[in-house]
Amino acid sequence: MSTPAISPTIVVVGHGMVGQRFLEALADRGVTERARVVVLCEEPRAAYDRVKLTSYFSGSTPDDLSMVEDGFMEKHGIELHLDDPAVSVDTAARTVVSRAGVTIAYDTLVLATGSYPFVPPVPGKDAEGCFVYRTIEDLLAIEEYAKTSRVGAVVGGGLLGLEAAGALKGLGLETHIVEFAPRLMPVQVDEGGGAALLRTIETMGLSVHTGVGTQEVVAGETGAVTGMALSDGSVLPTDMVVFSAGVRPRDQLAREAGLAVGERGGIVVDEQCRTSDPAVFAIGECALASDGRVYGLVAPGYEMAETAAAALEGEVSSFTGADLSTKLKLLGVDVASFGDAHGTAEGCLDVVYSDSRAGLYKKLVIGADGTLLGGILVGDAEQYGTLRAFTGSKPPVSAEQLVLPAGAGAPVALGPAALPDEAVVCSCHNVTKGTIRGAVTDHRCTTVPEVKKCTKAGTGCGSCVKVLGQLVNAELEASGVEVDKGLCPCFGQTRQELYEIVRALRITSYQQLLDAHGREAARGGNGCEVCKPTVGSIIASLAPTIGASGYVLEGEQAALQDTNDHFLANMQKNGSYSIVPRIPGGEITPEKLIVIGEVARDFGLYTKITGGQRIDLFGARVDQLPQIWGRLVDAGFESGHAYGKALRTVKSCVGQTWCRYGVQDSVRMAIDLELRYRGLRSPHKLKSAVSGCQRECAEAQSKDFGVIATANGWNLYVGGNGGATPRHADLLAQDLSDGELIRLIDRFLMFYIRTADRLERTSTWLERIEGGLDHVRDVVVDDSLGICAELESLMADHVAGYRDEWAETLDDPERLMRFVSFVNAPDVPDPTVKFVPERDQVKPDLPLLTIRPLDEALEGSAAR
Repeated sequence: MSTPAISPTIVVVGHGMVGQRFLEALADRGVTERARVVVLCEEPRAAYDRVKLTSYFSGSTPDDLSMVEDGFMEKHGIELHLDDPAVSVDTAARTVVSRAGVTIAYDTLVLATGSYPFVPPVPGKDAEGCFVYRTIEDLLAIEEYAKTSRVGAVVGGGLLGLEAAGALKGLGLETHIVEFAPRLMPVQVDEGGGAALLRTIETMGLSVHTGVGTQEVVAGETGAVTGMALSDGSVLPTDMVVFSAGVRPRDQLAREAGLAVGERGGIVVDEQCRTSDPAVFAIGECALASDGRVYGLVAPGYEMAETAAAALEGEVSSFTGADLSTKLKLLGVDVASFGDAHGTAEGCLDVVYSDSRAGLYKKLVIGADGTLLGGILVGDAEQYGTLRAFTGSKPPVSAEQLVLPAGAGAPVALGPAALPDEAVVCSCHNVTKGTIRGAVTDHRCTTVPEVKKCTKAGTGCGSCVKVLGQLVNAELEASGVEVDKGLCPCFGQTRQELYEIVRALRITSYQQLLDAHGREAARGGNGCEVCKPTVGSIIASLAPTIGASGYVLEGEQAALQDTNDHFLANMQKNGSYSIVPRIPGGEITPEKLIVIGEVARDFGLYTKITGGQRIDLFGARVDQLPQIWGRLVDAGFESGHAYGKALRTVKSCVGQTWCRYGVQDSVRMAIDLELRYRGLRSPHKLKSAVSGCQRECAEAQSKDFGVIATANGWNLYVGGNGGATPRHADLLAQDLSDGELIRLIDRFLMFYIRTADRLERTSTWLERIEGGLDHVRDVVVDDSLGICAELESLMADHVAGYRDEWAETLDDPERLMRFVSFVNAPDVPDPTVKFVPERDQVKPDLPLLTIRPLDEALEGSAAR
């Protein structure tokens, strides 16, 4: 009888972004099926997106930032041990010891320990109130300390420093940035770019101190921070200090194990990412690559992870260096650099466009032969993807044409189609244009998601997705495949075109629209599940203007609605429905609270206070909905439209009435906005919030439109999204009066409804629409298209024509006939059918989690 082969053991030390990428590379190659993979993670949570760390302060949760798909570890048999880092490595015995005292033998060891924040060795650096900005735990600590602070200072004006400054500002602190270099972001931008960035940031109310260093952190009698002594002799009063002065490779574990490290730090690796011990690899920020550099960006780390995984399988792969291009949005400002951004090549020339008023700075570095070598973009990075891909080649137009913005005399728009096949489109995965073309022509991919899956392009930082989509469409068209931009098989027009047809011709019927403007094959038919709700939404949003009924269940309109709209309630996974009464601004009287409690009690409903300051009631049957709403409407409640693609809530803090930091009445404004836009049907749901001060307790910058109070009025932010793909909102206008604020929101919402695609959130729309935020600002603030009066009129029609859907339903016996659980027993529910509550409201019967000791878990795994 033969002895079964023993599976090799791969131990990964560190589970950050690069460590997770290595695991995915192993899984893609099937290694996890043939080897035991053990991961030792220092943090209490699995890998998360550090690049988007600051989005935590705009509504993202740690789960939103997670980079590990549900079930990934279980699917691939990977043993992940959280909060238990490696503390020693014995390369002779090939063992790793964890902090919990567990010894694990390995065949291959992969060090992905990352980096640690550098804290200058200044007196007072350990005082109470000093923090670093690196992990979610750091953010939690900063958030808590900020509650009792007024002024914050960030040491370091680089990438993370500006992120940290944005976080402090968002927490309501007066914020200072101290940078030793003569400009912000000295590694990425030059003097001109730094000046443009400085002007823009200072207009946001942040104070920037460049060319000075921190000499001492001053602490008071209690040991807490009271100020910072700077190298120019001044003292900066502050309650909190955040150090973000760069990072250093975490190579201590390797040093102690006797592995070779660089003179200035970093674990020495070869082109296959092997260390001085062939059984040990190092990847990411802890590694000193064969070109003598430590790479502090995600994309090179990902490439090293792929290289190490390939080397384990005997594949030919090497890491000899990486693209250091970056594109970020810092404090709402686009900043990008690529290639030889500082013009170090001999004989190179600069082509510069600068507009200090608009905060724009563009510089391209051109070689003597016309080759694009690199560039810097501040304030407008729309062309980043295309320009970066052209690096190392000669663009088909002049550099002067490339830097001029739209409308400034640029006669040619350079598109991705002009890129050579060898141009790298996705630097995270080193995917070229030729590979993308091959995915379309050779692998028959016809959509961006299919190309992503085939090539991995666009699955990293995401900055190349726009270019990717343009290339896919261009290749399909070049292959003779007609790229159909129509809404669906029934309509050849886009949603925006259908909106204009309905508005201009005052079409009030779906069937009328289909028969007159649908594709010939679809005319006379019944439509499809894509266009019916889309057209229904368009007609509903334009109802008062075109003379249609605003009631979505009127006549033909009822057949266009999905399940939720059909019953004016949200269907839950068990087939029951939820009831969500509107509570504008979260303000409610004790009497109304009592009514909600009585309804929940009498109908046995589960109650939940939502993040949008409303009370959801779960577990109602269809036949109970009219009874429940009858009581709620009598008490003064109306529909909260939680079931519709419409305005959901306008969240608010308590504002100046109660809060000692409040500078405006945020509750009143939130109520005014919610009552104004209630029932507004749109391409997707809308969420909003109003914060009474810069501390931003209502999380307005994660909403479709958010309002933050200032001492001079209101700041309006648009295009935020706190959902599955979080996006920080952009500042559209600032220091607005009440009237100015409402007028701009009217215009913004109606322009969005007019031009967005089906089921497109404002966040996606703002990134997709040509010209982005600048174009939207031109249209709704400066009226560049001359349509603002029309947009305001459309909103005025909506406001004047609003009627509560549930109040209208309850007044019409015929409309009530639809609310039956069983059509063959409309009067009384079938007594043979038993409705079981989904969840015990008072004491949920949930099992406790059983946590096994780590050594026991490892022993069990080894036994298997």
